[in-house]
Amino acid sequence: MPIYAYRCSACGHAKDLLQKLSDPVLSTCPACGADAFSKQVTAAGFQLKGSGWYATDFKGGAAAAAAAPTADATAAPAAQGKGDATAAATASAPCGGSCACH
Repeated sequence: MPIYAYRCSACGHAKDLLQKLSDPVLSTCPACGADAFSKQVTAAGFQLKGSGWYATDFKGGAAAAAAAPTADATAAPAAQGKGDATAAATASAPCGGSCACH
């Protein structure tokens, strides 16, 4: 179940609530009783990590998809033919070259 952030525009009371997707949106503030309690827009509470479909298909556009290692046999020779410059740049990166900054 997702956690939703609510805030009252009348008194400023804020609260995070665990609700089902099918639960109705709350409108009455539990602190002051005003009909000004509304759902807030918040950042997602998860991160996609690793070398799965996200990193290879969407993360950095065409450059990330070309640089990401794949298990496809046809892509392996192309990755090996890139030369030592790419391998040296990846090896010198403090994160190993597998993060979002590369």
